[in-house]
Amino acid sequence: MYFFTSDEHFGHAKIIEYCRRPFESVHEMNKALVERHNEVVGDDDIVVHAGDFTLQKNAEKYIQRLRGRHIFIRGSHDKWMDDSYHERWEKRIEGQWVVVDHYAAFVWPGSHHGSWQLFGHSHGGLETHNLFPFGKQVDVGVDNHNFYPVSFKQIVEIMASRPENWNRLKKRR
Repeated sequence: MYFFTSDEHFGHAKIIEYCRRPFESVHEMNKALVERHNEVVGDDDIVVHAGDFTLQKNAEKYIQRLRGRHIFIRGSHDKWMDDSYHERWEKRIEGQWVVVDHYAAFVWPGSHHGSWQLFGHSHGGLETHNLFPFGKQVDVGVDNHNFYPVSFKQIVEIMASRPENWNRLKKRR
């Protein structure tokens, strides 16, 4: 099973204030993020992290506590990553083309053919200000999902209520 998440900001005390997260300390936040992750993700599940996993250089101390197999997309705060990490991940899952970026886009690969975009970075701000979605998009950041990763099954349910991509080509008859 696939899960998607973003903007955990492990070890980043100021993110509690910046995003009004309901935690008293960075230790409490880190603990809750690990617990909620492990509550839904199994050892064989694949988790795609859409950036801003941690500001700290030693990301492994958090990764080793999380269940699943992990794919990391570089975010604006992922200084721990070297050049081997990508800024985009694309895959067909259950027949649906999925594009994962750290940043929301107005268009993304295959959007004109109905691909879906999953992203982070905005901590729910785009939806709050009615700037989102432009179609089949979901902000998978933890701030939007009660600090849980989002399963592909949940993504499918969310996308059912989203409009078609604005640039979707009409099918020829």
